Amino acid sequence: MYFPHPSLADSDGILAIGGDLSEERLLLAYQFGIFPWYNPEDPIIWWAPDPRCVLIPSELHVPKSMRSLFNQPKWTLTYDQCFTRVMESCQLIPRNSIISSWIQEPMIEAYSALHRSGWAHSVEVWNGDELVGGLYGVAMGRVFFGESMFSQVPNASKYGFISMVRALESLGYQLIDCQQRTQHLLFLGAKTIPREEFLQVLRSNFKWIDSPAFPK
Repeated sequence: MYFPHPSLADSDGILAIGGDLSEERLLLAYQFGIFPWYNPEDPIIWWAPDPRCVLIPSELHVPKSMRSLFNQPKWTLTYDQCFTRVMESCQLIPRNSIISSWIQEPMIEAYSALHRSGWAHSVEVWNGDELVGGLYGVAMGRVFFGESMFSQVPNASKYGFISMVRALESLGYQLIDCQQRTQHLLFLGAKTIPREEFLQVLRSNFKWIDSPAFPK
């Protein structure tokens, strides 16, 4: 099992087509900054975009509008309490008036299996007993590969993301992979870097891959 080198991706970032979503293949992909993203009617498409949108934990920007939520928190935060439910919530949130159809049952099953193996993680934001926001992704060593987030109320996903980044910084994480550049992420301190620079960080991360740490 192998992938082409990420530098062989086309100008859109597409590296390979086909394969499966087995745990072995997904873990191999993430080690080299490759991720799956495809519509349900398509074969699995593997991506390695250049440039890459990332966030250095120490460069996190907390907007002034968010600070009151942390000074007098009205929400509670948990980790890994309902991973599959977070994925399903991300699936149902409209993006540009379109339901996020790329998160289909095969993706949910594959990443839920990664979660049971200790690689995939979720962040949950609660208002009492109601799940109002969250996000999920894959942690390998000291890099977190963010996949998707959702909000049922304004700023809930930002609250979860900011809280997670702060926790990961305290655990020595080097990088948050945001995959795609968005104004939402840039506003929180993300930036784009060349793919080769991103791969250099991943290579330095190899020594930690077998012992991923994540907040409890």
